[in-house]
Amino acid sequence: MQYTEPTRPGDVPPRLYRVSDAEREYVVGILQKATGKGLIDLDGFSERADTAYSARTRQELNAVLSDLPGLVHRDAPPARVSIAPERDSGIPRTLELTAHHSNLIRNGQWYVPERVVVRARHGSTKLDFTEARIDSPEVHLELDTKWGTILIIVPEHVAVDVNGITEVKHSSVEDRTRSAGRSPRLVLSGRVHGGTLKIRHPKRHWWQ
Repeated sequence: MQYTEPTRPGDVPPRLYRVSDAEREYVVGILQKATGKGLIDLDGFSERADTAYSARTRQELNAVLSDLPGLVHRDAPPARVSIAPERDSGIPRTLELTAHHSNLIRNGQWYVPERVVVRARHGSTKLDFTEARIDSPEVHLELDTKWGTILIIVPEHVAVDVNGITEVKHSSVEDRTRSAGRSPRLVLSGRVHGGTLKIRHPKRHWWQ
């Protein structure tokens, strides 16, 4: 089939409409909800989120949802985006990360919602917020980890509060940031069993 260039704005199919940053964020929120329900795994979420952030048209954006039941197909126009906050759209602002007998890593450019839950057993966990997108003034990070190291890297402008960690067994907590009082704030809570929790700023190179 030969493609004919449209001559009027009305000739452009809805699936080829350009998308905004707000629409991309909306779809990433849907992917977070699908991850929480077990419809896609963490690797799948990361891959689809990268695709969503780089999408230029509705067709490209909705492609990451096409195989998820009850969600928008790539050929259908997405819901009208004003855009309402995720809490009003029914999408929880929570990202749940789970790993058993394996390493859990989040780094590079990833989206951080208001609440992040980490459940890890017998493996190392690394959360690097250096290039992460943080829209909320306060992020709640809930830890439920056993027998593994936890490394959290935050930029120098991010404050860290570890007072919510209520249970530490056969473990140590080491906060090297000394950044309390600034914003955004990363508020840690939960429990750490049989491991080491380290929080630090990115390492500086000699030329910096």
